[in-house]
Amino acid sequence: MRAPANPTFETTLLVRDTCLCLHTQRAARAIARRFDIALKRAGITSGQFSLLMSLNRPKPPNLSSVAALLAMDRTTLTANLKPLERRLLVETAADPTDARARLLRLTTAGRKVLAEAVPIWLHLHAEIEKELSDPDRLRIELNILSKTEQS
Repeated sequence: MRAPANPTFETTLLVRDTCLCLHTQRAARAIARRFDIALKRAGITSGQFSLLMSLNRPKPPNLSSVAALLAMDRTTLTANLKPLERRLLVETAADPTDARARLLRLTTAGRKVLAEAVPIWLHLHAEIEKELSDPDRLRIELNILSKTEQS
């Protein structure tokens, strides 16, 4: 079936009311804004919180595994790491087993920022979950859509 050359206003309304992409983007932006406002007290954004938390592991992960976890391409991840490296919250080192790979590590300062941010995140996260009828089901559905493999 071929789409019309000039979509009708009814098509606009259909997209506005049913488009999963639009609805998830809008919800993601609204949630991110709430976390950005709350996490400002810790000096980070919601994206930086997710990135720092993804590095909070017993062994430093490589760039590729963090990019996969966060569903980012490596270039975007590298750009997001730069301000955290400048603030000395994250450090990057060559992987001793593979010179082409970079390992990412939280610094002591990065761990301190996370320690300050986690209680803020816990509080707001609990508040947001109270607004949802079934947050566990929402997570399941979102994971199905993102096909995220968690490392």
